[in-house]
Amino acid sequence: MPKSTTVYRTELTPVDFLKRNACVLPDKVAVVHGTRRYTYRQFEERANHLASALRRKGLRKRDRVAFLCPNIPAMLEAHFGVPMAGGVLVAINIRLSTDEIGYILQHSGARFVFVDAELEGLVKPLDPNGLTLVRVDDTGAAGDPYEDFLGSGSPEAVDSWLEHEEEMLAINYTSGTTGRPKGVMYSHRGAYVNAIGEILETAMTWDTHYLWTLPMFHCNGWCFTWAVTAVGGTHHCLRKVDPGTVWEALDHAGITHYNGAPTVQIGIVNHPKAHRLARQVTVTVAGAPPSPTLLARLKELNFRPVHVYGLTETYGPHTVCEWHAEWDALPPEEQARLAARQGQGYANFDLVRIVDTHMNDVPRDGETLGEVVMRGNNVMLGYFEQPDATAEAFRGGWFHSGDIGVWHPDGYIELRDRKKDIIISGGENISTIEVEQCVARHPAVMECAVVAVPDEKWGERPKAFVTLKPGHQTSEREIIDFCKQHIAHFKAPAAVEFGDLPKTSTGKVQKFVLREKEWKGQAKRIN
Repeated sequence: MPKSTTVYRTELTPVDFLKRNACVLPDKVAVVHGTRRYTYRQFEERANHLASALRRKGLRKRDRVAFLCPNIPAMLEAHFGVPMAGGVLVAINIRLSTDEIGYILQHSGARFVFVDAELEGLVKPLDPNGLTLVRVDDTGAAGDPYEDFLGSGSPEAVDSWLEHEEEMLAINYTSGTTGRPKGVMYSHRGAYVNAIGEILETAMTWDTHYLWTLPMFHCNGWCFTWAVTAVGGTHHCLRKVDPGTVWEALDHAGITHYNGAPTVQIGIVNHPKAHRLARQVTVTVAGAPPSPTLLARLKELNFRPVHVYGLTETYGPHTVCEWHAEWDALPPEEQARLAARQGQGYANFDLVRIVDTHMNDVPRDGETLGEVVMRGNNVMLGYFEQPDATAEAFRGGWFHSGDIGVWHPDGYIELRDRKKDIIISGGENISTIEVEQCVARHPAVMECAVVAVPDEKWGERPKAFVTLKPGHQTSEREIIDFCKQHIAHFKAPAAVEFGDLPKTSTGKVQKFVLREKEWKGQAKRIN
């Protein structure tokens, strides 16, 4: 626990969640991974081993420690052991290329990198340049280099080097779809506050069984690495997310909560094993706006969808679409439409605004477009080693999300697009999200993405890329006609292409890949 001479203040750090439950719930199962089980006492001891081993290997305060691992115990332990040691955790996306990983290691100045055995080939070609590399075989047994590294440390807690809760805890790199990724700096305080927010909004308690479908490298698992630990819940690790495996866990492991982007949820609800659950399971949905169709399907299967919205720069989720009791009396389609909005800030975060280019609030009419801006307890410290980018993101005293939305009369916000995704057709703005949600209502459609394509007459027109449900068929004409029955004709797709969608490792559709294909040969990406 960080030192303090003030009776009424302790510096906030999520590390203390583990220390508390190792004391209060020492024999409770904290981590499940295959046949392996770790109690809270063992969980803390392993984190202590990691912290002391890092210090014995020469770690200094604020040294960066990178982890390139799937959702395994070592990755979870890193979220406690690294900050315990006084280091800064850099959790790296396991789907990146060698070049991209090399950039992150170089830019962050990492001194240590722990890499899963299956991913070691991605790191081997890189110049070590002073890096200490530790392979993780994920066996939990002696002879595993990671276990041997832990063995060089002590089960006893190290002295805390934390002096202030706003010190840097982690660096999380953005997806970098428009250039090199930026390193988003998280503080001990921000991670602590966000974890509490996740507990409040998802109603986790001591009997929570959380399934790790969301990558821990993505915003530190939306801070659920710390939140589940805070309530004394049980972490169920998954090396790989497979919808069939998820249903096995739902049916036999007592899972109460899991998280994921809409595309992950789509795979789960459309799997052959999908069925209505005997008991309700809370599923947090974020990463991209979910369609009303998906939210309705989740409820049919007895999932309780919690729709949240945020960015890497806000530690993951920042807003939630809080359910209103009066919505229960509405038709299912209307319920789903209301629940598909992004809502408002968590109970312990500031309310968000939607502003025009002069930072004035837009009218709360559900129609006027503006940019979503945030501030408060769970906004990043800034971009690592990029003061100009930080100043640009924080202009006007608010974090600028780059997301375009509307503000409804009830105070809830609703996303319409990323700035770069808005389609301007014949002078009219078309929201790709609105078109996507319309296409998704077609009974044969599993998921879709809409992007702007060049058009000689209108400048740009929407094109839909569609993945069909297994065993279903439809045509381009049928999809277009279906859309014209539900939205303005000028918003309906001008073309439809069927096939799988390109995605990131966190399940986000890579619209830039689709755009590049359609705009190839064009001098610019706007008409």
